[in-house]
Amino acid sequence: NATMPVGAEDAVPPTEEERPDTPLAVVSEFWRRMASNDFASVAAVLAPDFVLEWPQSRERIRGAERFVAMNAEYPAHGRWVFTVHRIVGGACAAVSDVSVTDGVQTARAVSFFTVAGGRIVRMTEFWPEPFAPAAERAHLTERME
Repeated sequence: NATMPVGAEDAVPPTEEERPDTPLAVVSEFWRRMASNDFASVAAVLAPDFVLEWPQSRERIRGAERFVAMNAEYPAHGRWVFTVHRIVGGACAAVSDVSVTDGVQTARAVSFFTVAGGRIVRMTEFWPEPFAPAAERAHLTERME
């Protein structure tokens, strides 16, 4: 006859967002580690066969070691600060919208993640350039900060 621990009948299973292996949780942890500027720590959430692709420059980085080295070697004027605007996730993928600055250069990245087994296996990242609004639609739009 099996017995349940006291209080087990009241235990609530974790929500999808609370599970540490969901794409949403894994990508949130990825950005938390990136924000630490300890880029070697990011390898903990990358799969052994991790691949990053930048379609705009047609570059591919294979493996956590190269990803860590690329971030560590990237020319910066100070500590990187990351602002996560949004992360949305599903069963095996997530997308993030993040701004990054070192105090001199500022950029925004839209990143698509594929997650399996609680690790990021693929990341496709776009770094859009800001542009001036078109005068002909000024009567239809408002400025964003």
